Amino acid sequence: MTQAVAENAKPASRSTVTQRRMTGTFQDAIIGWSRQYRRHGSELWPGFHDCCSSRNLPRMCGRYASFLPPDLIARLFGTKNPLPNLRATWNMAPTMDAPVVRRHPETGERHLDALTWGFVPAFTKVLREARRPVNARAETVTTSGMFRTAFAKRRCLVPAAAFYEWQAGPGSKTPYAIARADGDPLAFAGIWEGWRSPDGDMLRTFAILTTTANAQMAVLHERMPVILEPADWPAWLGEVESDPATLLRPAAEGILRMWPVDKRVGNVRNDGPELLAPLAA
Repeated sequence: MTQAVAENAKPASRSTVTQRRMTGTFQDAIIGWSRQYRRHGSELWPGFHDCCSSRNLPRMCGRYASFLPPDLIARLFGTKNPLPNLRATWNMAPTMDAPVVRRHPETGERHLDALTWGFVPAFTKVLREARRPVNARAETVTTSGMFRTAFAKRRCLVPAAAFYEWQAGPGSKTPYAIARADGDPLAFAGIWEGWRSPDGDMLRTFAILTTTANAQMAVLHERMPVILEPADWPAWLGEVESDPATLLRPAAEGILRMWPVDKRVGNVRNDGPELLAPLAA
C-alpha cells in the first residue's frame, strides 16, 4: 500500500470503532466496518486471491475474515516495519497470504508481514509433497517434530475480524461467523516457519493453534482457535519472560459472539462483506 493510498483511505481510529459498536448491534457494526474498507477495494486491494482448489467445507480453523487495512493492524498491534501489500478478504483460506505479527529477532520490534497460510517445516525436501497443515494442536505443539521448534522460537499473532465454523445438522451444515463481542479484532496464536527452496527463494508460512472448545463454541465444534488477549501478546511473542504454553487455553466464556451466515462462505470463490451478514430467519 502506498503512502498516498493509505492517507486517502483514512481508516477509523480505535475510538471511532468503539463508538460505532456502542451505537448499534454487533453484527451491524462489523458488517458496516467491513463495507467501509471494501468501498475502497478497487484502489487499495486490486483483486482478491483465488485459491479455488477445493469446495469442501474447511476443518477447524480453516476460514476467517481478514479485511482490516495494514495501517490499522499496525496501529492496533504496535508494529514498526514498512506496511506489507495485503489484500482484504472476507473468506481467508489455506494457501492465501495473510497478515501476521512477528517479533524481529534482532531489534525486538513487532513486524507486520504477509505470510502464507499452511505450515511448511524448514526440513521439507520437496515442497509439492509437503502436508502444509493450517492448524497445530495445542496439546501436542510442544512435542511434535513438525511444530516444536517453531513453537519455541517463532510464535506469532494472526489478526482477524471473525472466523467461521460449521454446525452439523440433519443432512447439512450451517456456517456461523464468530467474532469478539466487544468489537475488537481477534488475535489468534500462531507459529511460523521459513523454508528455503533449492534456488534460494524463501517461503514463510504459518499455522494457527487450536485447543478444546469452550462451552459457547462447543455447540458448533469440539475445537476452537487459541485466542489471545492483548495483555498476553508480549508473553506470546517472547517480549517478556513467561511460559507460552500456559496461554494455550480456550477463550473465556462470553468474549465471543456468533451468528449464522450464508452457505456461500463454504466456497472460496465467494468473497465480500455480505458473507458476514446474519442469515435471515
